[in-house]
Formats: sequence, structure tokens, C-alpha cells
Amino acid sequence: MSTARSSRPAQVSAARRRAVIDALRRGAVPESGLDLLATGLDRFESALDAELDAVASGSSVFKAVRGEYGSGKTFFTRWLGERAQRRNLAVAEIQISETETPLHKLETVYRRLTERLTTASFPPSALRPVVDAWFYALEEDALAAGAAEDELPAKVEKLLTDRLAEVSRHAPSFATALRGYRAALLEEDETTAAAVLSWLGGQPHVAAAARRAAGVRGDLDHFGALGFLQGLLTVLRDSGHPGLLVVLDEVETLQRVRSDARDKALNALRQLIDEVHSGRFPGLYLVITGTPAFYDGQQGVQRLAPLAQRLATDFQTDLRFDNPRAVQVRLPGFTLDSLVGLGVTIRDLYAAGASERIKVIVDDAYVADLAQAVGGALGGKVGVAPRLFLKKLVGDVLDRVDQFEDFDPRQHYALTVSPSELTATERNLAASADDIDLDV
Repeated sequence: MSTARSSRPAQVSAARRRAVIDALRRGAVPESGLDLLATGLDRFESALDAELDAVASGSSVFKAVRGEYGSGKTFFTRWLGERAQRRNLAVAEIQISETETPLHKLETVYRRLTERLTTASFPPSALRPVVDAWFYALEEDALAAGAAEDELPAKVEKLLTDRLAEVSRHAPSFATALRGYRAALLEEDETTAAAVLSWLGGQPHVAAAARRAAGVRGDLDHFGALGFLQGLLTVLRDSGHPGLLVVLDEVETLQRVRSDARDKALNALRQLIDEVHSGRFPGLYLVITGTPAFYDGQQGVQRLAPLAQRLATDFQTDLRFDNPRAVQVRLPGFTLDSLVGLGVTIRDLYAAGASERIKVIVDDAYVADLAQAVGGALGGKVGVAPRLFLKKLVGDVLDRVDQFEDFDPRQHYALTVSPSELTATERNLAASADDIDLDV
């Protein structure tokens, strides 16, 4: 959700429209249908599509996205995820946090990846459908090569060994666990199969009996996680998904952790970047998001010189000359004009499934007044207003106009922003801690 208006598709299904509107009503970024809102992102399309095509062909890409709070980083990565899924790539979006997903513990990052793994056909976690599809593909390949029915198990085992040969050099237990999972399925032991698959997904505390049955030991560690990621990419590719987009969101939270954990996390990030660029992970598109302070400040990237060198990008030129092919790209955030443009786009999307009265009552001038009022309620910081503005526009205004024929927001609605409905960042930027009543 960016800086300029663009034409939206003429025909939008009711389901897609409803999914987008429902998310905005909750104050959330929609999980799908983001192309309907992607105004101003056209300058990235060509470069990103070329990178996605390269990943689908076996290359690997690393990208860093920078932007202030409210600039649309989460929207941008989900929009990129939709484009990835159109190419049948799998997608995993991971929120980095000190307590839940510390970046310096790659085994935890891998576990979150498998928990959040999604494809165009399956929601999170898509790990089991992907693995089952992989074994089905191995069986089909064995039959196509002329294997008789009684030879099938041995032929599938050979294909498994051959295709995971490179992975097994770094993480032999990945292939072992897959064999254990298949053996449990063939024995119709669903409990053991589910437990082994959980272990394969990096889950800790898997029952010892299941681990013994599969021939694996202990829990996944930091170094094994990279080998398991390599194995997952192989399984994805052979099951019809030529690549994987992984988003590490809100990496700037590293600035708030203890210095020793921060240094380990920054080094883990440097290690990941180097592994991507080395070609170890064919089919991986790795994206991180963070604030300018994270990339430029001494408590972030600049704390580790080798990492700063890898992410260095020139942003001194005019924004319109930014290179979308660079390792780091920036999102400029919202101005009042672009916020109004987005509001009008949402209004038109809503009206397409409602009465034309929507466009008459909530005209462009009213959308502009509401955008200005919400920005004012947040201390004049328009850049942090999009989430709250869209929530108010949909839930407080458009829904009421749609349901009540005599409702006119200019007469019957006064914007109220309560601290309880703000995020911590929005609350800090608000004009005061008291409720703010503005007539618009």
C-alpha cells in the first residue's frame, strides 16, 4: 500500500473482496487479495518478478526491505508472497521476536518456518501435504521407470537416497526421518508418523519411542537447521513447488535484546546471507524487513561490519531513482495524498459489492477529511496512520453507510481514537493519552 493510485481489476470476486474488507475492518493486513490494494508498487514489479523467476529456476535471492512503521513492509512482503504463489512457490512468513523466535537460534526459525509453511493449495502448516506429495511423486517416477508393484518400495528408497544425497552430507537425519515417516505410514501407525513428521519440522520434545522407531536422536540444533532447510527445498522442488519464499519480519526487534544475543543474531543473519549467495539453497528467496534505524544505527546492522558491507545500498539519490534490483530496497511510506488515494481505492472496492450510494455519501472529499483527521489524532504523523485510517473508514463509516440509509458520516459520526485501540508505536505518537474527538 504505497504512494500512488493505480487502476484496479474491473472484476473482483465477492470472496476476494470480502476477505480484504474483513481484514481491514479488524485493523489487519489482508492475507490475500493484496493486488487489489497494491497502489504504487509497480516500480518493483519487474525486478521482483525477474528474481522470483530466477528462484523458480534454481537460483537463490536475498532481499532486505526497509521502511518506517506504517510504510507497508508487511503488506509488501505478503504482496510478494502472492506473486510467489502464482509461480507455485511455497511461502513462510516468520515474525522475529526475542522470546518466541530469536534469530540467533536457527533451529527455532526453522521450526516457525515449517509451522507457517503455506502453498497455493494448503494453509499453514503445509508440511505434511508437501511431504506426502513428495512420496507420491517418487512412486510415480519409479512406476514411470518401469518398476513392478513388488519392486516399488525398493525403487522409492533408491530415489529418496539419490535425491537427498547432497542434503545427507550435511544433515543425514533428514533423510532418515523421512524413511521413518514412510515406514510408519506403510504400517498404518499414524501416531508414530505424526510424531516423526513433527520432529522433521523441528519440533522439540517428540516422544522417544517415535524417534527410536525412525532411527533419529535428540532435537534439531542450530547447525542442523540449515541442513534441514536444504532438505525441505529439495522436497518442495520434487513435489511441484520450485522454490520457497521466506520472510523474516520485524528484524529490527534485535535492537532491543541483550547485546550478546544481538551479536549472535546479527552473525546468524550474516551467515544466512552468505549461505544464500553461495548457492547452498537453490530455490530460496529470503527476505528480511526492518526500520531504517535497524539498518543504519549502531545497535543494528552497523554493529557487525561484515553484515553492514553486505547490505550497503545507496539511498542518497532521489527516491524515484532507487534500484529495485539492489540487495536493499526502501518503502517511502505514506503522505496525505497517497493515504487519501488508498482510501478512495478501498471505498471503490467496497462499493463494488454494495450500493452506489457509498460513493455519493463517502465521496473523495470526505475520505480526505477522514485521512487528515486520523493523521492529526496521531500527532500529525500521517506515515503511521494507514492501519487505523482503514479500520475507521471500513468499520466506522462504510459499514454504517451500507447498512443505514439515513446515516451520513458528516452529520452522525465523530472520529474517536482511544489509546486502547492503538498499537504501542501508534500510542507513543498520538497527541495525548486521552481520547481524541474530532468532527469530520
